[in-house]
Amino acid sequence: MALWDKIAGEFIDIIEWTDDTQDTIVYRFGRHNNEIKYGAQLTVRESQVAVFVNEGKVADVFQPGMYQLETRNLPILSTLQGWKYGFSSPFKAEVYFLNTKRFTDLKWGTMNPVMLRDPEFGPVRLRAFGTYAIRVKDPAAFIREIAGTDGRFTTDEITDQLRNLIVTSFAGAVAKSGIPVLDLSANYDKVGQVIRDAIQPEFDAYGLEVATLLVENVSLPEEVEKALDRRSSMGVVGDLGRYTQFQTAEAIKAAAENPGGAAGIGIGMATAGGLASAMGGAVQQAGQTPAAGSAPPPLPGAYHVAIDGKQAGPFPAAELQRLVHDGRLTRDSLVWAQGMAGWSKAGDVAGLAALFADQPPPLPPA
Repeated sequence: MALWDKIAGEFIDIIEWTDDTQDTIVYRFGRHNNEIKYGAQLTVRESQVAVFVNEGKVADVFQPGMYQLETRNLPILSTLQGWKYGFSSPFKAEVYFLNTKRFTDLKWGTMNPVMLRDPEFGPVRLRAFGTYAIRVKDPAAFIREIAGTDGRFTTDEITDQLRNLIVTSFAGAVAKSGIPVLDLSANYDKVGQVIRDAIQPEFDAYGLEVATLLVENVSLPEEVEKALDRRSSMGVVGDLGRYTQFQTAEAIKAAAENPGGAAGIGIGMATAGGLASAMGGAVQQAGQTPAAGSAPPPLPGAYHVAIDGKQAGPFPAAELQRLVHDGRLTRDSLVWAQGMAGWSKAGDVAGLAALFADQPPPLPPA
């Protein structure tokens, strides 16, 4: 008996694992020749399970608690070993401890933009990133499918694969949610839940549960964001007519402060005039109309002409020349074109001065 006691004392009789890391999912308990002493004490702490593997097959699974390893506590392993009447000698089995706590703050994100179709903008490319948390819910499946015989399995060994599953489901989840791109930031919770529901079946095959999945940001390409910024700026501007007047005044002020003096003022006036014309065109394209009582905006480069007390036109430049030749358009005829505040005499409009270059000015009053 003394010899047997000496040999038996060499075997480990306390089996436990105190985790001193934050990322270990599976830890294989090490011992000489995988031999476990009959009657050994097994301690499984909270947020742990212990899995016994015999000849490559998962045998018994122990939940948190303290156990004395005997035949009655190892029903499956006892059957596999063929111990019908109990055993009193060491037995061989691999013991794996699995950490069942939540592993949080795991990162996911799109390495490349994801293409999808938006109901407002059409085809768009999106980038997204966020965090998620997992936990082991089926220890036997996790060992069979993922950990295998790895003596220490950490989150770093599986996060790349899990991230790929999330990214693959992202585009489908956004499309399924039906949320426009501009409204995604207000619906991150909904998008995250849709993604989580989509990937959970894949995680089930690994013995894992997606505890949480958070979407932290969804972004558009830089050029699209700039276009949206310009669109937002137009909305902030509001009344384009008043904005044009303000910009014209600012241009005149800046030109007046230019050391070029009068020449600078002339350039400023020309710049302001060009800006006013361009902004006037923008107003027309935006569907705005002149004030009540004014004529409808003519085509660019054309003028309305008052002939025999009635509005006519608009007339392009070639037609205006014919009217001058026929005497129906004179320096005193009233004209109006887009960008003009009101009707003016043709002789006072700089753009029409060339039409009357070969005609003598009116006679002075007697």
